[in-house]
Amino acid sequence: MTDMSVIKDGDTVRIHYTGTLLDGSVFDSSDGRDPLEFVVGSGQIIPGLDAAMAGMAQGEKKSVPVPCADAYGPINPAMRQGVPREAIPADIPLEVGLQLQMQTPEGHPMQVMVVEVGEEEVMLDANHPLAGKDLTFDIEVVSFDPS
Repeated sequence: MTDMSVIKDGDTVRIHYTGTLLDGSVFDSSDGRDPLEFVVGSGQIIPGLDAAMAGMAQGEKKSVPVPCADAYGPINPAMRQGVPREAIPADIPLEVGLQLQMQTPEGHPMQVMVVEVGEEEVMLDANHPLAGKDLTFDIEVVSFDPS
């Protein structure tokens, strides 16, 4: 007989969360928003957080360390690319840390960040901003619906 009072794969859960980097800075939080709702084990959220849900109960709180391999993955050097400076519209103030939206060759929007600005070339990075980082999530189970 399965225990209906704890979360298992396939359940729909609603959690409040705060995600922090190892230095303690917050990168994302559901504070002041509706809880995050997802189906456990369906791949809707990062694997390290998904795996932590099984066996939790309503109202339970937990701090979950998620290494980068189970979060947004390592930094992929192939996702960094230099583009000629003249390929970027002149009205864009180029500075390191600026987020730009580019189009892939297939026409999909893609977020990139300016990581270097040179005389002739601008280095863009399409890695997820959290790639290569170990994360910690403080989570609280608000409610869940057994599948």
